[in-house]
Amino acid sequence: MKALKSAPVTAWLGMIIVAVVLITGVFAPWLAPYGETEIVAMEYEPWSAAYPLGTDNLGRDMLSRMIFGARNTVGLALLTTAIAFCLGAAGGMFAALKGGWIDQILSRAIDVLLAVPPLILALMLLAIVGPSIPNMVGVIAVIYIAPVYRLSRAAAMNVVSQDFVQAAQLRGEGTLWLLRREILPNISSTLVAEFGLRFCFVFLFIAALSFLGIGIQPPTADWGSMVKENATLITFGDITPLIPAGAIALLTIGINFIVDWMLHRASGLKS
Repeated sequence: MKALKSAPVTAWLGMIIVAVVLITGVFAPWLAPYGETEIVAMEYEPWSAAYPLGTDNLGRDMLSRMIFGARNTVGLALLTTAIAFCLGAAGGMFAALKGGWIDQILSRAIDVLLAVPPLILALMLLAIVGPSIPNMVGVIAVIYIAPVYRLSRAAAMNVVSQDFVQAAQLRGEGTLWLLRREILPNISSTLVAEFGLRFCFVFLFIAALSFLGIGIQPPTADWGSMVKENATLITFGDITPLIPAGAIALLTIGINFIVDWMLHRASGLKS
């Protein structure tokens, strides 16, 4: 609570943006004036009292689609990031603690993932397994395990060499105890800050895949695919397609504000 009181204006702005998006996503069925896939009018209706953001290429209410898109896009990005972080951080800490051949095998496997550009790897894997939501979550999680693993391993290596970890090993403490009680608490601030940053990458990655047509599939509302579906309106000077793009940019900026503040606190520097 004390840390929140001392947070800068930018951090508070980021928290407000994230809170609004989360609340919108959670209460989407009650906030949206129409259903997620309900066709309510002719296609590309202009902005009006009945349709504050107009309608899309099929006559669905854009405002309702934006609200449901907050749940789908952000929710899937959060789930994907959580999976990648749990597996990547656990693997990195385990490799740093064990060292030897275990570290070598895990690190070389991660190097293989890092050797292929993420977008190309995602396109290749989704072409093999199909562009469903579970497959997309699994593919992106696997791709982002690699950077999380490298970060957690590098941070854990500095902790493993400390005397208190070696003393715990001499006491006969098990691997799980060492990871949970000795290593994780000492790198948690780094991992939390990285989680926020990595969430931005995953969020933008899902939006990019949806824009390309292999991410979240229609008729599910998604900010990335909404840009593609209504892109033709730009030709006529209508800014409607820029609204989901602006929502993506705004949420990314808000999360970066929070991450910057958390990194500043973790560094121990004075404002």
